[in-house]
Amino acid sequence: SRMTEAQDVLKNIQRKPGLQIWTISKMKMVPVPEQAHGNFFEGDCYIILNVSNSTSQSTDIHYWIGNTSSQDEQGAAAIYVTQLDKYLGGSPVQYREVQGCESAKFKSYFKNGLIYKKGGAGSGFTHVETNTFNIQRLLHVKGTKHVTAREVEVSWSSFNLGDIFLLDLGKAVIQWNGPQSNRQEKLKAVLLAQDIRDRERGGRAQIGVIEGGQEEASPELMKLMISVLGQRTGHLKESIPDDKPDQNQTSIIKLYQYEHCNFGQLLVQEVATSPLTQDLLSSSDCYILDQGGSSVMVWKGKAASDEERSSALSRAVGFIKAKNYPSNTKVEVMSEGGESAMFKHLFKSWKEKGQTQGLGRTHSVGKIAKVDQVKFDVMELHAQPKLAAQERMVDDASGHIQVWRIENLELKEVNPSTFGQFYGGDCYLVLYTYNRANKQQYILYMWQGRHATQDEVTACAYQAVNLDNKYNGAPTQVRVVMGKEPRHFLAIFKGRLIIFEGGTGRPGVVNPDPGARLFQVRGTHEMNTKATEVPGRASSLNTNDVFLLKTHQNVFLWYGKGCSGDEREMGKAVADLLSEQDKQIVMEGQEPAAFWVALGGKAPYATDKRLEKEVAPHEPRLFECSNQTGRFLMTEVADFTQDDLDEDDVMLLDTWEEIFLWIGNSANQYETQESYNSAVEYLKTHPAGRDPGTPITTVKQGHEPPTFTGWFNAWDAHKWSGGLSYEEMKSKLGCYLVFIFFLTLSLFQEYLTDAEFENLFGCTRNNFQRLPKWRQNDLKKKAGLF
Repeated sequence: SRMTEAQDVLKNIQRKPGLQIWTISKMKMVPVPEQAHGNFFEGDCYIILNVSNSTSQSTDIHYWIGNTSSQDEQGAAAIYVTQLDKYLGGSPVQYREVQGCESAKFKSYFKNGLIYKKGGAGSGFTHVETNTFNIQRLLHVKGTKHVTAREVEVSWSSFNLGDIFLLDLGKAVIQWNGPQSNRQEKLKAVLLAQDIRDRERGGRAQIGVIEGGQEEASPELMKLMISVLGQRTGHLKESIPDDKPDQNQTSIIKLYQYEHCNFGQLLVQEVATSPLTQDLLSSSDCYILDQGGSSVMVWKGKAASDEERSSALSRAVGFIKAKNYPSNTKVEVMSEGGESAMFKHLFKSWKEKGQTQGLGRTHSVGKIAKVDQVKFDVMELHAQPKLAAQERMVDDASGHIQVWRIENLELKEVNPSTFGQFYGGDCYLVLYTYNRANKQQYILYMWQGRHATQDEVTACAYQAVNLDNKYNGAPTQVRVVMGKEPRHFLAIFKGRLIIFEGGTGRPGVVNPDPGARLFQVRGTHEMNTKATEVPGRASSLNTNDVFLLKTHQNVFLWYGKGCSGDEREMGKAVADLLSEQDKQIVMEGQEPAAFWVALGGKAPYATDKRLEKEVAPHEPRLFECSNQTGRFLMTEVADFTQDDLDEDDVMLLDTWEEIFLWIGNSANQYETQESYNSAVEYLKTHPAGRDPGTPITTVKQGHEPPTFTGWFNAWDAHKWSGGLSYEEMKSKLGCYLVFIFFLTLSLFQEYLTDAEFENLFGCTRNNFQRLPKWRQNDLKKKAGLF
């Protein structure tokens, strides 16, 4: 009966980019609402499905085991995972995650941190209200790259000097920083507090920060903490040392083959040790790859028996027990053809099906094409449902579109003639309506511009809830990050998607004149094309793409050597949308002087030969580097973008033919000095037996060469000047704002000096009191008090 229940749940699962999460409640899969993503009850098990937005469109299934969850729930979760994998065609990679020892990939889904909650979800969990304020909890925050927060007893005895604690009171979140915590930890905790405010409280909560070593500097916040926690007696505990990070880069790997024998017994035998070669894997068998006990991977051949394939997860868990590995050892399960990057990286060479020797172009269906350039024929969606799953397309994108822009925090309908034009200074809601089985279905996309104000982002989320309610909660909500638009979002705009870096599309607003504007056009047909504005400099060019350069006098269409005829056609179509002027075609290497003048002069750009070619068997991978334990450790960043380069770190970009070490401005000196040795060590100990002569290039933040930036889409060289430091973030929050919820305005005023009052409201105290009530409320709103 559980199998039948599983099938009923699976029928309703939508294949869409992004995260979907379920908890196991009363042995059933119950969806977790989006605003509760990142919250995990210790007494429960969860299933997480992630469909990436990258060109590879990979699918991952994680099952998460809470420390106090029951064996029954763990068993139910495992069954559901196997069923879900089968339902999705066996291509996803499966991961087993244990509370407190989650993989870097899993943590990367929750950019602002994981929160462990006491107890089990129970039945109330499915009704998480965005605007519930009767909350009192204390969160113990740890980590600098991937943050975890555990609910602890609301008492001074839970505090220590080295960590950060969030006292969450619903309408106010007070962050207390241990005197021994560092700047990066403080910044991450602020981001977690903001995430709680925006996602769980609909933007309606205030955040205050107390420095644990200078509590006297925040008397009012301390008063509030003491009113909840009581007076503190005695000293706080010393800091708890961080757990040593797992050694997930290890050179001792072994490959085992497993098969069923008579009487249901399992036979496991060692096949090889590193370096491994792909020909060791036979399609008719299943294998276990043991990475020195730090992680266990299972590979399922496509011709292996159903029994062997469906029992892969339980076999891996059995293998861990037999080897006496810790119960929290990481497990990954994958099918032939759907291998994870990590798995492929453990093999000396890896050749994809249909790929010619070396890094040549792939020959598919008798013509030369890049992998992502294969035409997407919508008719095939119906003939081959598996294609729909791989492309993450719910339909053929022929449904109805409505678009609204957030203006003065309200919804304003956008004129259909400008559909597809998105400005980085705005937020938009896009409602897509389509029919399935004679029933109307909805997808509500929330597109948030990189330069939109916090008020607009909050209003966008708030208006999405209103629109959702209007349709009785039927729409599937998808938050779209500027620059990471999912495939279906591209398709519904039929090749008309243009993303402007800044400015606004509001009628009547004159955007500042940027002079020359440069757009990178990517796509081969109207279902997968978008144009993204990039900085108007020569260094933004990339030999793999089509670029459109628009000046007051001319419109140039620049064709890189690596672009195909299809890409050129789409470039022309986008150019016609942007300008009615005649276009001047420019071939790479034959540019007229006026072209370089418009870009501010000639400069090196991404011309790596590999960018002209089919996606290589080893996709580029980005790692955060750490030498804390005296051994080289690295944590992988999944679906990386420029935003993942952290100025407090050294990052390693491995493109297989070359290794880049990116040194952040605030990376500690020891790590910076050691980073080169670390990279040499990385090559030496790499399980795939890498060439030790692979070039290693050191790159400094703010001075990245195009050979490095070419691996990132729409690189922004001005990004670093805009990032806020912890100090700026803290002053922006304005600690004293927290009291608006607890004190009347007259009382609140007493706590502000005249200068603070004037700074906050933009007028003197006396003038403020003379204003009509509506104007006072207006100023309070502006100051962020509502």
